[in-house]
Amino acid sequence: MVEPVRPSSPAGARGALARLPAPAGAPVEWLVGEGLTDYAAAVRVMEARAAAIADGAADELVWLVEHPPLYTAGTSAQPADLVRPDLFPVYATGRGGQYTYHGPGQRVAYVMLDLKRRGPDLRRFVAGLEDWLIATLDRFGVAGERREDRVGVWVRRPERARDAEDKIAAIGIRVRRWATFHGVSLNVEPELSHYAGIVPCGVSDHGVTSLADLGRIVTMPEVDMALRETFEEVFGPTRTVEKITLGAA
Repeated sequence: MVEPVRPSSPAGARGALARLPAPAGAPVEWLVGEGLTDYAAAVRVMEARAAAIADGAADELVWLVEHPPLYTAGTSAQPADLVRPDLFPVYATGRGGQYTYHGPGQRVAYVMLDLKRRGPDLRRFVAGLEDWLIATLDRFGVAGERREDRVGVWVRRPERARDAEDKIAAIGIRVRRWATFHGVSLNVEPELSHYAGIVPCGVSDHGVTSLADLGRIVTMPEVDMALRETFEEVFGPTRTVEKITLGAA
């Protein structure tokens, strides 16, 4: 398991994309889940698929899902940051990071890649995830930025205060035998009040936002299209699949 590692590039908005294409092999499988996906079941599937990728028995995969309302506790979660333990189910999980929220209107992308082939460099991988999210937000006219002292992607809110900013996307990953799983989440139009049950990612000085909160009313398929196009800019080609296989690709 790993904490998301801060990239060495300067803080700020999108610059040159941190490209991590695989040197050879099949395109990354791309699957969009239907309805709401049970969290515990998703973790079981990710763990099995990541193991198969590490064994060379399955292709890489990005799996887009939405979850029912829930909180997850990463490996650095502090008990005091769970403000309302009775509000939604809480899942302890092996990803890096602290408490976060998942729920309808938030796009979660589980990213299962083979870093043995792409380069065993966690800083570069996390920088790639950040660039992917920042490039996606740019498609909707939102300037996402990284911060050296805080994980995730942030947007400035000068209409509230000079230094105000909110988190719009989270990153929490795990790596086992250089196969990645867990991934990123992007707030499209979730119920932001649901974050009140936690201190999101242990950061109490800043808030959370979404595309809808910023006045960008877009559909989830539109977001999915932007995510796929910008993913390919950073990580290389994809191909659509209809289901997840856990054995030989």
